[in-house]
Amino acid sequence: MRNIIWFSCGAASSIMALIVLNNLPEAELVYCDTGGEHVDNKRFINDFEKYSGKTIIILKSEYKDHFDVIERFRYLNGVNGARCTVELKKRLRYEYQRLDDVQYFGFTVDEKKRSNRFKENFPEANAMFPLIESNLTKNMCIEKLIGLGIELPEMYRLGFNNNNCIGCVKGGKGYWNKIKIEFPEHFNKMALLERKLNHSCINGKYLDELKPNEGNHKDLLISCGFDCTSLPI
Repeated sequence: MRNIIWFSCGAASSIMALIVLNNLPEAELVYCDTGGEHVDNKRFINDFEKYSGKTIIILKSEYKDHFDVIERFRYLNGVNGARCTVELKKRLRYEYQRLDDVQYFGFTVDEKKRSNRFKENFPEANAMFPLIESNLTKNMCIEKLIGLGIELPEMYRLGFNNNNCIGCVKGGKGYWNKIKIEFPEHFNKMALLERKLNHSCINGKYLDELKPNEGNHKDLLISCGFDCTSLPI
């Protein structure tokens, strides 16, 4: 039996990993490299490895990044989730896991409904949620990470609420307006893909129609995890 910690370069999964490693130092740290996240994540991985004393196992799909998945499948997102999650995370977890593994995920105490859905949808994962058991929120995890002296990933420092792929198809209007400011190349690339596929990742509006004052990024919380899609692998 293995204990698998799914590390995502996010504050929550980082604190979750340290909690598990404190009790199970032999547990494996595993990260799915989507190819679309900020390059600073490499620095964060190195910093976390030095702090924890553990080497992170990195899994990588055949796809360059989320844009590559979208172009190949000609699919952005829908009621069943995002295809990029299937190809860049879900499939890798399925290929890596064993039936007798115990798997640890970084759901926070304010994500109990997500954790319940995850257990229902993926009973084979033998899922554990240490942050919920420890009554920790995402903000508490960020504060703990700062308190440990581990520099936050760049996406957090830029003001984003999550450390996802740059240009996440699940982001709302405020998120995309911030992407347009911080990462205009990614914004333009997704806007062109939307027109090419005749489908918008924001319900009812194409990115190139988005007005600068639309949305409220401050109140937006997006999260990319293994549970965000019900699309088949």
